[in-house]
Amino acid sequence: MRDLGIDLLRTFVAIVDAEGFTRAGERLGRTQPAVSLAVRRLEAAVGRPLFVRGSPRPALSQDGEVLLGYARRILRLHDEALSRFRRADLSGSVRLGTPEDFATVHLSDVLARFAAENPRVAVEVECDFTRNLEPAFQSGAFDLVLLKREPGPPRPETTVWRERLIWAAKTGFVPDEGPLPLLLAPPPDVYRARALAALDAAGLPWRIAYVSPSLAGLLAAGRAGLGVTVLAEGMLQPGLAPPPGLPTLADTEIALVRAPDLSAAAEGLAAHIVSSLHRRQPVYPG
Repeated sequence: MRDLGIDLLRTFVAIVDAEGFTRAGERLGRTQPAVSLAVRRLEAAVGRPLFVRGSPRPALSQDGEVLLGYARRILRLHDEALSRFRRADLSGSVRLGTPEDFATVHLSDVLARFAAENPRVAVEVECDFTRNLEPAFQSGAFDLVLLKREPGPPRPETTVWRERLIWAAKTGFVPDEGPLPLLLAPPPDVYRARALAALDAAGLPWRIAYVSPSLAGLLAAGRAGLGVTVLAEGMLQPGLAPPPGLPTLADTEIALVRAPDLSAAAEGLAAHIVSSLHRRQPVYPG
């Protein structure tokens, strides 16, 4: 039996967690053919088929189920070992840019864990809109930046998060006759542009009733019944619910972009963010 490569095992686990070869490729920044090739190489290494052929979505064979348990344990020990030996060496500062709403909901514990494991690394975080973060990153303001973007094929950036976008309003909210009151972030917010484009395409009139650059402000306005906002599904809170009759919104996607010639500390933070968020990534049917 050949050695089981860490990259092959990581791809195998990603396929299972993402419930698809294409989605696994998006998470790993690889094409679907590259993911399929990794599976063939892993099957050649163990000498057994790992997936049931001909099923509409990836279904593990009995041998695949057995290997999955080993793969998760191997990857966990591998990543723990790397983290243990990197921890003593990492030092310096890392500049991270991120959208405020994503940082508020998903990054706090991720960054706290990295700080606890790497006390000699200072992480400087700046929250802003994607359309402001992008040019700042290009000008050298950040080592790493998380950007909202339209879902699409694998690109050089690493996709770290994909989630449904939904409309949200106070539970039981019924708008008055007339334009739909909207609670949105100011331009150039990506979700704002997505919401207005969807309403215009559906021929639904709207008006801006409340503007706030912070997620907390929009949630408070929603709970007060001032109108309808747009959220990633995981940010929906008690007291809010998707109102009926509004057009479907495309998924949101968050990508991690790295500056060239990163320091070891920045590479360590990037790897930590990717692995942490991939473990928590929601999976949708279809």
